[in-house]
Amino acid sequence: MTLQKANRSWIIWATLFMAYVLCLLPMPSWLAIGRPEWLAMVVIYWGMALPERIGIITAWTLGILLDVMQGVLLGQNALGMVVVAYVALRLHRRIRVFPLLQQSLFILVLVGIYQLISLWARSVVGRMPPNLLFMMPAVVSAVLWPWLFIILRDIRRRYKVS
Repeated sequence: MTLQKANRSWIIWATLFMAYVLCLLPMPSWLAIGRPEWLAMVVIYWGMALPERIGIITAWTLGILLDVMQGVLLGQNALGMVVVAYVALRLHRRIRVFPLLQQSLFILVLVGIYQLISLWARSVVGRMPPNLLFMMPAVVSAVLWPWLFIILRDIRRRYKVS
């Protein structure tokens, strides 16, 4: 049983890798304003679906890797990922029973917190956005959440990841 479980854990890492790649793909500047937080959403999903497999250390490691690849203040994304993962892990039993619309509102709040932590880290360095468009990724992530949830749930069920 343990060997089968270990063999299927590559699926979790593959989805996290795909989310990581989506975070790093170049976009035009007018479209980059609303770039969804793919990695945060996938961490939230796996934290809700399998809280014993994906935790705070995984979120912190992915956040540090994202900091290095984006060239931002070291720890900016890591702190945001840790907070998002902690809240998702703490509330995973409640959130799983919510309908997708309510889950989307939860994602809006969580990714909004992630964006506020990122804003705080950027303001420490002296780079602040001129308006409220920095919250646009939270809105786009909330809109995309139902589709991402369904896709990841189908992958989890098809490959029997548990």
